[in-house]
Amino acid sequence: MSTEELPPRESMEFDVVIVGAGPSGLSAAIRLKQLNADLSIVVVEKGSEVGAHILSGAVIDPVNLDKLIPDWREDADCPLKTQVKDDQFYFMTKTGGFKLPNFLMPPLMNNRHCYITSLGMVCRWLGAKAEALGVEIYPGFAAAETLYDDNGAVRGIATGDMGIGRDGKPKDSFTRGMELLGKYTLFAEGARGSLTKQIIAKFALDKDCEPGKFGIGIKEVWQIDPAKHQKGTVKHSFGWPLDNDVGGGTFLYHYDDNLVAVGFVLHLNYENPYLYPFEEFQRFKTHPLIRDTFEGGKRLAYGSRAITEGGYQSVPKLVFPGGALIGCAAGFVNVPRIKGVHNAMASGMQAAEHVSAALAAGRANDELMEYEAGWRLSSIGKDLYPVRNAKPLWSKFGTLLGNALGGFDMWCNTFGFSLFGTQKHEKPDRKALKPAKQYQPIVYPKPDGKITFDRLSSVFLSNTNHEEDQPIHLKVADMALQKSSEHDVFAGPSNRYCPAGVYEWVEESSGARFQINAQNCVHCKTCDVKDPNGNITWVPPEGGGGPNYEAM
Repeated sequence: MSTEELPPRESMEFDVVIVGAGPSGLSAAIRLKQLNADLSIVVVEKGSEVGAHILSGAVIDPVNLDKLIPDWREDADCPLKTQVKDDQFYFMTKTGGFKLPNFLMPPLMNNRHCYITSLGMVCRWLGAKAEALGVEIYPGFAAAETLYDDNGAVRGIATGDMGIGRDGKPKDSFTRGMELLGKYTLFAEGARGSLTKQIIAKFALDKDCEPGKFGIGIKEVWQIDPAKHQKGTVKHSFGWPLDNDVGGGTFLYHYDDNLVAVGFVLHLNYENPYLYPFEEFQRFKTHPLIRDTFEGGKRLAYGSRAITEGGYQSVPKLVFPGGALIGCAAGFVNVPRIKGVHNAMASGMQAAEHVSAALAAGRANDELMEYEAGWRLSSIGKDLYPVRNAKPLWSKFGTLLGNALGGFDMWCNTFGFSLFGTQKHEKPDRKALKPAKQYQPIVYPKPDGKITFDRLSSVFLSNTNHEEDQPIHLKVADMALQKSSEHDVFAGPSNRYCPAGVYEWVEESSGARFQINAQNCVHCKTCDVKDPNGNITWVPPEGGGGPNYEAM
């Protein structure tokens, strides 16, 4: 049997199909059932279980959880246990740091009402809530294709075929994917979702907005010496190990059971192709103000994920015939707050309310223009608009002056005005890289195996697993271009920007060969953002593959 002779897919029909069991998708499902218990709703999730592919800091603002599940504080199973008690912000130098007084920080930066937790655990809890209401959740099935009706409207998705060999031919274990059809389909894939990316292009949803902007977030979870644990303490920093021309920052969160979440966020508009995000993160942990936290501790988990950073200016049109974008697929992260969960939940709830109303009116597979028209005046728009200039000012003026101007602008917006108007982002992140000849390679210290580590031992902690005999899910459009440009001009930055060691340039007698270690992929999708030619496309592997985060 060849791929041209595949049997037809079986199909199932629902009122609403939701792609992705993250905070936005699950919030949408729960809200739909709250509004109309008779609706049939399915959530398809590519991770092996709900939460397996979820990664965030996470300091969560519960403002929209209060609206979705008002009694969550009385629920013993809810994983939000640690409220922020101490909120600190530092500018780091190589040997020290300066703590910024809290009174200088714009009010919207205050975290005291927030909770520190694992977003993966929150999603597992929300998933159980959704299933209790009658929502069908299908983990382990990747949404691989968007389906359209004869009028070009989205009518659902198809899950990926299982049991296809590396040669592209069906194996004995081959199983055809399923068609999940709905009157409306909500895409909650997170940052740089593969189907979301295609839909944005097909319907030109981004024609009137600024380019999408992204960062890479790398995170570890440690269990530390109880004597060093400061439950409820939140520390954010910027500066070292990055220089003034590179945007990014760090977080250090003390929460349950002597746990510390430490992370590093690097803006993907950096110019130096020799920059190595993973190694910069490892360097950060050696800082004199940070290292002692981890001495005598144990690293429990590791992971990485792309983050949407474009903010208000980069939000595309959210609706198209047959569906809508919600959550990080829409780009609702508040960059200076390093928060997106509250907006993701709000967008899921808002979309659900408009879908419910449309279905009640007998509509199907049309545009939910009410959702598109309403988000800017909702809590989402009111959260993103005051901070809209923080990222572009940082990019234009560097860390020191850019952050000062961004902070000033946020204060001005607190009082209802801005001297900067609305700044532009200018260009996609992939176009920011400059030729390697303009820079010198960066020599990073070797890992000590106690505080700092290598990538492969880190990927091991992510519990990443892929069926080896399957097509490579990282698609290179033009291998000759990869050699002549990515390797010859930019010195192979894919070997460095990937936090999982997926890409290698192997020098052979016949020349450099691009090797893709797809089994290492943690689904961060940085390559889909940062390849200088846009030559790499991330598509879902077989459902259930990838990382299996337990509490990230």
